[in-house]
This record gives sequence, C-alpha cells and structure tokens, in this order.
Amino acid sequence: LFLTWLCCSIAEKTGKVLGEFCRCYKEQFGVALFNSVRYEIEGTGGPQAQLLHRKVPLEDHVIYSGNIFQYIEENKKWRNRFCMVPHNYGLVLYENKLAYERQLPPRVLINSAGYKILTSVEQYLELVNNSLPGVTPKSGHSSILKCPTDFPLILWHPYARHYYFCVMTGKEQEKWRAVFQDCVRHCNNGISEDSKVEAPAFTDAIRMYRQSKEQYGTWDMLCGNETQVLSNLVMEELLPELRSTIAPRLKGKAPERQRTWIQVSDAVYRMVYELAKEQYDAAVARCEQERPQLESTIRTDMDQIITSKEHLASKIRAFVLPKAEVCVRNHVQPYISSILEALMTPTSQGFAEVREVFFKEVTDMNMNVVNEGGLEKLVEYMEKLSHLAFHPVKMQSCYEKMDQLKLEGLQQRFDVSSTSVFKQRAQIHMRQQMDDAVHTFETLLHQELGKLQGKDDLCKSIQRILERVLKKFDYDSSTVRKKFFREALLQITIPFLLRKLAPTCKGELAKFQELIFEDFASFILVENTYEEVVLQSVMKDIMQGRVPCEEGVTLRGSHRRGDSVQGISSGLERATPALSPVPGAEVPSGAGTRRAAPAPPVRGAEVSSGGQCATPASSPGPAAEVPSGTVRQRPEPASPVPRADAPSGAEVPQATPRSSVPASPVPRADVPSEAEVPHATPRSSVPASPVPRADSPSVSSVPHATAAPASPRANVPAEAEVPQVTAAPPGARSPSPGWHQRSEMETGEQGECSPPQPRASTESGEGVQTEF
Repeated sequence: LFLTWLCCSIAEKTGKVLGEFCRCYKEQFGVALFNSVRYEIEGTGGPQAQLLHRKVPLEDHVIYSGNIFQYIEENKKWRNRFCMVPHNYGLVLYENKLAYERQLPPRVLINSAGYKILTSVEQYLELVNNSLPGVTPKSGHSSILKCPTDFPLILWHPYARHYYFCVMTGKEQEKWRAVFQDCVRHCNNGISEDSKVEAPAFTDAIRMYRQSKEQYGTWDMLCGNETQVLSNLVMEELLPELRSTIAPRLKGKAPERQRTWIQVSDAVYRMVYELAKEQYDAAVARCEQERPQLESTIRTDMDQIITSKEHLASKIRAFVLPKAEVCVRNHVQPYISSILEALMTPTSQGFAEVREVFFKEVTDMNMNVVNEGGLEKLVEYMEKLSHLAFHPVKMQSCYEKMDQLKLEGLQQRFDVSSTSVFKQRAQIHMRQQMDDAVHTFETLLHQELGKLQGKDDLCKSIQRILERVLKKFDYDSSTVRKKFFREALLQITIPFLLRKLAPTCKGELAKFQELIFEDFASFILVENTYEEVVLQSVMKDIMQGRVPCEEGVTLRGSHRRGDSVQGISSGLERATPALSPVPGAEVPSGAGTRRAAPAPPVRGAEVSSGGQCATPASSPGPAAEVPSGTVRQRPEPASPVPRADAPSGAEVPQATPRSSVPASPVPRADVPSEAEVPHATPRSSVPASPVPRADSPSVSSVPHATAAPASPRANVPAEAEVPQVTAAPPGARSPSPGWHQRSEMETGEQGECSPPQPRASTESGEGVQTEF
C-alpha cells in the first residue's frame, strides 16, 4: 500500500514539474523558430576557420579497451570484466574478451552522463554519507564498500546507481581514469548541435523554469540528452521530499540503509526518466505539428515582427538599462580582470599542449615512415594519427592543464557551483582543435601523394604540410580561446546580474506585454527581451573596452548583426541555461542556434581542398541604432526581408543548447559553434580564447591594444620551424607558436574563425544507455 501511494505521489509531482516545463518549452519554441528563420533570411555568414572540419565523424572504431575488475552488487563479489569504449563513448562491459570477440551480448551498458569519477573509497563514502544525512557507519564498523586493491575507480551519480571498479597498479588507474573522464565529458555533451530550433528551445526552457524557482547560477546537472536533463530537473525537486519520506523507514545497519537508499533513488530515477521521455516527446510532437503555420506567419510578417521586437526592446531598455549599468559598474567590472586571469593561464597552457602533442605525433610518424618503409607504412601510421584526438591517454596531458582552473572567492560571489562546466567546455574545444588539425594534415598530405617520388620527397612534404597546419592551428586556436573567454565571462556574470536586478525589475515586466501585437506573441517574449537588455549592459562595457586587462590591453570588439545572446553562452549551454541573441541594439532573447554560413574567399587567403577560405574576413562595424516607434496596430504587410534601416547596434552572439542563457530572436549570422566570450590578454602571454559549445554566435574579435595591420593574414603566426625529421631527438618540441611573446589577441586580427562544429554528442536513449 505504501509503495502504491509512493509511486502515485512521484508520478503526480513529476507530471507537475514536466507540465510547467512543457509550457516554457512551447513559448521558447516559437522564439527559437523565429530566430532560425530570421537567420536563414538575413544571415550573411561569418569568417571561416582555417583548419578543415571533418564532415563525417569517425565511426566503427574502438576508443579504448582492456580488462578491469568490477564489483557485482548482486553477489557482492569482484569479477574481471572486459571493458570496451566504442566511438559513441558508451561503457560496454563483457564477461571476458572471448565473449566480445564472439559478439555475445554485453553484461552492462553504461551512459556516463552526469557521473563523477572518484579514485578513493574515502571520497565516495563522504558523498554517500552526505546523500543520506544522519546515517553514518560508526568508526570501526564495515563500510558500504571494500576495495581489494589500493586503486579503485568509482562512478558516482547523485540519483542513479553507482558503479565500482578497481585495477592493480597506479598507472592502470590513471589510464582508466582518463578513459572514464573522456566518456563523461562526451556524454555530458548530449544535446544535438544539429537541431536549430528544438535544442535552443529546450535549453532556454530549462533556464526559464529554473529562474522561476529563483535558481540563477550555473547548473552542474545540465548534462546528457534532453530526457536525462529533464530527469535531473525533476529529481532535484523530488529528492528532498523522497529522502524525508523513505529515510525513517529504512532498516538495518548504516551500510545496509545506505545501500538500500541508493537502490531506491535509482529506481525512482528510472521511473522519472520514463515519464520525462513520454511527456517531452509529446510536447515536441505538438510543437512540430504547429510549426508549418508558425513558420508561414514568420515569413509573411518578418518585418513587422522585427519592428515590434525593437520597439519593445527600446521601452524595456529605457526602464532597465540605467539600473543594470549601475549594477555592472559596482558589482561586475571590478572582478572581470580576475575572472579572465583565472581562465587564461590553464586554457592557454592546454592549447599549447595540444599543439605540442600534434607536432610530436606527426614528427614521430615522419621518422618511422622514413626509417621503416616509406609509402607502404604511411597508411598504417596515418590510421593511428587519425584517432589521435580521441585517444584518452595521449590527450590527457592536454586536458589536465584545466585542472589548475580556480575561481578563488569568485565562485561564491557569482554563485558558480563549480568550475567543471568551464573545464569540460575547454577540453571539448581542445579535442575538436586536435581533430581539425589532424584532418587538415590528412587532407593536404593526400593531395600531395600523387606527386611524391621516394622517401626524401615524402619526408619534405610531411614537414612542409606540418608547418602549414601549425600556422592554421595557431590562428584558429587564438579565435577559439577568445570565444571561450567571452562566453565564460558571460556565463558567470549574466545570471548574477539577473538575480541582482530581479527584485526591482522583474515585477514590472508585465506592463510591457501590451506592447506586443497579439499575432506576434508567439515570437516575442517580454522576459527574453528583458534578459537581452541586461546582457547588452555587460557587453557594452566589455566590447567598448571599458574593462582594462593587463598592461593597457582592453577587451574590445564590435557587434555584428545577427549575433545573439544565445550564441554567447552556447558553449557552456550544457552547464548553464543559455542566453539568446537579439537584433539591432538589443540583446537577443529567443532561442537561437549558432551556425556559420561560409564566408566568401578573401583575396590572398589560402583555399583548402574543400573550398574553405583559409583566412577569415574582418567583421563589420556596429550599425547605427534605429529610432523606436509605437506598434499598437498591425502594420501593413511588408517584405520578409528586414528593412535596411533596422538597428544593428551592439549585438551579442547567440547560443545553443549546451548552455543555458536566454535565447534571442536575432538571426544567427556568423554564429560559430561555440559562443564567443570576451577575453583579455595575459601579461606575458598565455594564449587566449576558446570555448563552449559548438554553436554559439561569435562576437567581433577583440583587437590588440596596438594598431593592427590591414592585411587579413597579418595575424597568422610566422611559419613554425620544424626540425629535420631524421635528426629530431626523442623529446623534440614543436616550434613555439609565439603565444608567450604576444597578447591573446593576434596583431591585425580583424575577424574570428568559426569554431569547428562538434561531432555528435552521445547516444540517444536507445543506444548504449540501458544503464544510466
């Protein structure tokens, strides 16, 4: 009887949370659709990255495999298992290697989204004790877990079941830890970047729902696919009540009660997952059914919708902006330099390590090919090189640089729950840059193969191509790092400002609803527009250089038409609700998805085999603001193309699902896959720039304090010197990219390259997700 009542109670509360979320989703869907269509009509595209992006992801290859001991809870014994990580990063456990080779069904399938990797039993017990307060084993009594070796690996989740592994040596532990972390990093990135409407609508709906509960900061559990994120959202509200109901009824010793509680939590999580999947799929289906009619209205009345939106934004701006600017001046500006300084050092070191690893692998391959068999061996070594970005152990030296990231004192001030969202986003960018560098190298080498004659020609060609790729990498990584800093800065400060302004501004927003024409209410939301205005207050100070960085270098940049608030936070979307873009001088508000249209080739730019322009074009300067007018009555129908006099003031890039900040109705022109975030130049040099999310709009690049040459390629670092392959010593280092002699902003850099589109995130609910 109690279980029946409990199940009904859980279903009722889950339905209530999901019902409110689906209402938010429907509202954000219309805004996201408007942004998508507007970008399609107005978007002119942005500058291209110099490195080539792999259009077809590598598939059907194994990331890592090996034997590991697993604790079986059913019989409380440890068993040796063969663990294999396929290209989708699901953890697959077989009885043994023979079972895998015979293609027998696996024993366990694990989707690791939302998990943390622990390497000590003490860490695990502390988390378990905190999850069920008041139930702690007494000193000297047996604990919930005993590990037979000193090298455990535990996958811990706040709601789902836990997994226990161990190995025999510390070296093995480090390898498997790197593998598991790579799986978590990839699976956390579970919302598809390919969706231009559903994904932005989803992340903005999550953000709006949490803000309605007074939760403004970053959210660590915005990870996994949509159903997993919704399940985490429900469990966050459900768990405290469930704990108070279940805990008093648990029997037995402390370890047994803890074990039972973990099983109950996992069972409830699975139940919530099924309910969330059902209701979310139904909500998406309803929105898709209405989509043709909505899209028809948007295309017919595009000009009127834009005019109405700009009028609303001007009224909200007049009310909000003075308060927001005071708040920025008093509570944000004094800390921007500290935030940037904390972000730049580890991020720049990580990208420098990516460059070094790439250089070393190509140089070693060149030596081996020349010494062992020429072209005959080249195919074998190129196959290994093609998977370099996905090799958890080889990439670990790059990823671990981000472990140094500390936001001392700033986390509490800005309500940043943890730095993990920024670490993971930077690491994803590192992997993407490595894969783009490898793919570019492969493409250029393939073009040369038909012209080669003998080992000497092959050796020289590999060296020459390596130099070209390193120059492209230096340029692209600078752009990516700048976007990362800009995005991270906004991810930290925007939620803080929204919370600060809520008491004086949020209650007054209802009066602006009457300014929206009824037929356009599906595409213009007061709250989204309000958040765009708040974002604009921060961007104005950042982009106009009011916030000094080190040694006189300032964060400058002009807004490009089509950039959106959403784009800015797209990179970190998974970690936090995202901001959206807005047209004209406003900050975007709907859910926009970032994507970059190909830019026309620039004179003197290198064009790759894929026809991509190697040199980005400079970004247009800010446009003049358009006076606002009253939109009480429906204007006469106009062409769907926006008016030439429409405002294009300081616009902010838009973001997509991965993070969650307001989305905007502005077209996502030149919105790269990762949201750009303003960055500063380190005093001596750490490279600057990269992040989140594969689809964020880009903000105009930030020029260096010194005058920049007009040449579009002036910012491409000088050709790296590569030692002769035959003479390269074992520990040869790649030629320095000059990061430690230049500021983050490459001299003469006028535009930003679009960050590479991230590859598919994780398996959908059907794939390797039997276990959560």
